[in-house]
Amino acid sequence: LDLDAARQELEEFIPHVRNISDSSIRKMAGRDLVRFKEFKFEGIAVKFGRFSQKENNQIRKNIQEFLLITGIDSAEKLLFTSRYPEDKETINHLKTQHHFCEKLSEGIPRPWRLIYYRARKIFDPNNYKGRYSKEEKEKLKKYHTLHGNDWKKISELMSRSNLSVAMKYSEIKSDVNYGPWSKEETQKLMHAVEEVIRKRMEKEDANSLSSSEKSRREISIDRETLYQKLPWTEIEAKVGTRYWRQCKQKWTAILTTKMNKGQQLYKGTKGLQAKISLIKRLYEMKVEDANEVNWEELSNTIGDVPRAYVQAKFYKLKVCCVPLWQKKTFSEIVDYLFEKKLPELEEQL
Repeated sequence: LDLDAARQELEEFIPHVRNISDSSIRKMAGRDLVRFKEFKFEGIAVKFGRFSQKENNQIRKNIQEFLLITGIDSAEKLLFTSRYPEDKETINHLKTQHHFCEKLSEGIPRPWRLIYYRARKIFDPNNYKGRYSKEEKEKLKKYHTLHGNDWKKISELMSRSNLSVAMKYSEIKSDVNYGPWSKEETQKLMHAVEEVIRKRMEKEDANSLSSSEKSRREISIDRETLYQKLPWTEIEAKVGTRYWRQCKQKWTAILTTKMNKGQQLYKGTKGLQAKISLIKRLYEMKVEDANEVNWEELSNTIGDVPRAYVQAKFYKLKVCCVPLWQKKTFSEIVDYLFEKKLPELEEQL
């Protein structure tokens, strides 16, 4: 395999491909490149970000069909083969024989690796076990003392997913502060974000760009770089006294204040108007899934704010105003807000 040629071909579909390791490029060249070209021929773009309900359903369909073809009796055995050492050899042989990679990714315009991770999250029986009990939290602390950040080992001991135990530990470790942010903590957060952004930008191969292109590139990525896809667990470690979700929420609040020169966008009459505008715009979009919403564009409905700010306001609206929202689709939630909540807000205004 000519790695440089493969990387160049993949760059058409994955802009950040230059930062991907050689071993990952080899896998993507085998698993993804032909699929990406086929999707391009059909006029379908490669996607990233949150999976839509339609994509989740396609993953379930692909898994179910593969189980029927092979006779493997559960998705857990298929996706977590190491949990079944006595069946491991047979399952791996069936996966190879019946082209598991191709079957799993069928009809989904995303990198295979991301589809695989999503499938594991959907079908892991350890992934949806509700809140942690007090006893589980104590066990988690004890296992972390024994095994450090070996989340795979800890997840097996606790029968929870890797991600679940890692995220929960970040919330309960003893030095996390839950009160108002101090000036020192805020400074630590800002320095931590600056450090990870600077490191990311240094990795980019700016040498291949002319000075004018380089200047345009820095301007065009500046705002996006400030709040999208930041490594929050790394930032959490640098701050030291807050867990990752607190860091993300605080950074969004800092950006929102700076971008609006200290104005309060979501208070009083302005707050009511923002809610009304947000509901109306979402209703006008007529989309079936939150993943189809252009949150960046929607942020202009409220003001000059990060997309995370708008997403947080929508989340609060649905939780506070829509009964049984967990059981409703995205479009049903928006319809309810438009039909039931909007008249109330307009009356208040």
